Order: sequence, then structure tokens, then C-alpha cells
Amino acid sequence: MPGVPPTRFVYLGPEGTFAEQALHTIPAAEHGSRTPARSVPEALDAVRAGDADAALVPLENSIGGQVGVTLDELADGEPLVITREVVLPVQFVLGARAGTPLAQIRSVAAHPQASAQCRRWLQAHVPGATVIDVLSNGAAAHAAAAGEYDAAICAPLGAGRERLAVLAKDIADHSDAVTRFALVSRPGPPPPPTGDDLTTLAVYIAHDRVGALLAVLTELAVRGVNLIRIESRPTGERLGRYVFFLDCSGHVAEARMGEALQGLRRVCADVRFLGSYPRSGAERPAPAPPGTGDVDFADAAAWLAGVRAGEVT
Repeated sequence: MPGVPPTRFVYLGPEGTFAEQALHTIPAAEHGSRTPARSVPEALDAVRAGDADAALVPLENSIGGQVGVTLDELADGEPLVITREVVLPVQFVLGARAGTPLAQIRSVAAHPQASAQCRRWLQAHVPGATVIDVLSNGAAAHAAAAGEYDAAICAPLGAGRERLAVLAKDIADHSDAVTRFALVSRPGPPPPPTGDDLTTLAVYIAHDRVGALLAVLTELAVRGVNLIRIESRPTGERLGRYVFFLDCSGHVAEARMGEALQGLRRVCADVRFLGSYPRSGAERPAPAPPGTGDVDFADAAAWLAGVRAGEVT
């Protein structure tokens, strides 16, 4: 039912990952059920099938970039919408069984993205250790706890769950790295506007039209809609066919965003609305350009109505 908070959550597992850590920042999830999924498609399909109310999946990392499988899943199949974003600092730790000194570390389990983000730290502090790829940060912590490897690069939550001693904190080469997660649900009324919102779209341009992408950007720019992010993904049809993912400042309930969406619908081959939701973080957006507020659009519409009625002033 619209407006009913979700109680059944699924997230990209296994347990002890950054995704689970991000889910714990959502108050409703603390009081609901939380089930790990083996993959992003599995998590989203659980929502589509009605087996879960919402799924938390990664969208992008400030170092590694977009999470392609999430974007592909949102662009294809039965529609889903983003209702919330969570931006989580990536704070890797090196965990090992109690009593294991750093000097004796000879093997380190890590997800490939985790080891890539900690490469310089590993070279400086455990240069003789062999890094072994595993499927997730949670799996790395579990393997170290089981004695399969001497240590693991993992999330603090995973180290705590597996009772690993933390040999070093904040070992990522980029201390300010973050991962952006999306809480995804079945389509319904979006959360009300807060004044600091994002709208996400999947846009298919008309490939046989010169300047098709410029036309998309123009529809946003002329209405004062700020484009925060644009990513492209192949559609799978053939080489040169792409879908563009846009994050825009604003909410679908606002006049400028509504008119921009109508404009995109006119000039694009297809547009998929992926949600309007509150922006995460403390930074406030730049004020909208003059003439792009709801009052301005209402005044312009009233003036045009008068012109059409012969009441030209």
C-alpha cells in the first residue's frame, strides 16, 4: 500500500559487507527483516516478485565508478524506483584471528575492488603477503576467521561479526572514498519533496537524430535543472547503442522537473523514471536560476492562458 513503510529488506550480501552496514543506517530496516542476496539481480528480483519490500544495492563508488550490473537491472525488466540513497564512507580494516601479529601475515583475503583500493597500504605494511581474491568483503572476513588465510580486508562490521582482531584501521589509499547505495522498491508515489532532492532517469536517445544527446541536455538546461551525473551503458542491441543514466537536482513534483520530463519524453526514444528521493549528505544545492521556481512556471502558465483567451496585456 502507498505510504506504508517497508518492513522486509533485502541487500547485496553476504552478511558483514558494506551493503549491510549501509542498511543499518535506515531506521525502518532496524525494525524489519534483513535478508542477504547473492547478487544484485537476485536482490532486485525479490522486490519484483513481492518477496521483499525494498532492496539496498550499490550504485557507484567514488574510486571504482558506476556499478554496471545495478544500472543494467534498473534499465531493464519490470520497473523499479529508487526511494532513498545512502552514501557510506568506505573504511576498510585489516582483520585477523586474535593473537596474529602483523609481521606474520603471509596471505590476505580480499574482494578485488577492496585490494585495489588498499594496494599502497598493503605494499607498505605487508609487502610479502599474497592477496587472494574472494567474492565479497564478508567472505574475506569469514575465510580469515576460519583459518583459510592469515588476514582479511573487510568492513568493520564484518570483522566484528567474525570476531577478528583489527590489526589496522582505515587502510584504504583514499581516505575520503565513499560508496553510494540505492534503496529500491516497486513503483509508487515518490517521497514528498524536501527541497534537496535528486531525480534519476534512464534515457534512450534517438540514434538516428543528429544532436540527440545535446537535445536531452538542452531540455534540462533551459528549465534550470542541474545535471549531477551522467553515465552510459550499452543496451545490448548492437555496438553504438547506449542508455544514459541521469541524476538531476530536483523532484518530479516540482514544475521545472515536470516540464523537463515532458520535454525528454518528446525528444527521446524512451525515458524510464527511476525515482525522486532526498539527497544524502549535508551539502545544500545551489539555488535554482531565476525564473525556474514553481511560482514562475505558474505565472507563465496563467499569462499564456490569458493570451489564448484574448486577454493580452
